[in-house]
Amino acid sequence: MPTLSTLLLFSLACLALAATPGPDMLLIASRSAGQGLRAGFATLFGIQLGTYCHALLAALGLAQLFVLVPMAYDAVRIAGAVYLLYLAWTTLRSKSVLRAPGAAGAGQPLRRIALQGLATNLLNPKMALFVLALFPQFVEPQAGPVALQIMLLATVLNLVGFGVNALVIVASSRMGRTLSGGGAGRWPQYLLATVFGGLALRLLTASRQ
Repeated sequence: MPTLSTLLLFSLACLALAATPGPDMLLIASRSAGQGLRAGFATLFGIQLGTYCHALLAALGLAQLFVLVPMAYDAVRIAGAVYLLYLAWTTLRSKSVLRAPGAAGAGQPLRRIALQGLATNLLNPKMALFVLALFPQFVEPQAGPVALQIMLLATVLNLVGFGVNALVIVASSRMGRTLSGGGAGRWPQYLLATVFGGLALRLLTASRQ
């Protein structure tokens, strides 16, 4: 296994990454503001499950496909953008799936929210390239099976990310309750659809660098 000093250094890198606002944090914050704590944590669960999937692909060497075959990277990137645009469209069309924090009635099923977080993460090829670029720097071949070390690093990344994003979820949920003022209207739909649309645009205009 990696040494304690290696894990501490990697944890600091993860903290810097997690504390930097990005697409995942934006999605988590918007879900939490629009639908409350449970939706925020369900989204985070899906995203972190996606991190394990990317780490597993890196361990198996499949993430190299994006480096060696540019068309594969573009295919996943475009598929991800189309999926996000679909989510934005269905969110805008819906009149009942979103409820502000504390609103009466059942909201969108948490399983569906988690799966959307997972799919959004998996269809972001930049996440695969990030894992491929960062993790090998902290892998020590003499310290044991490389695949096991990569999954351990993914766990560290998720634990640090959970701590940071839990604060984001709590703060965003409280802000959502304040903004709702007892009547949600359609602002949760508009907020989440805007986030999905913005993430889709970001994917469409993204480069491999």
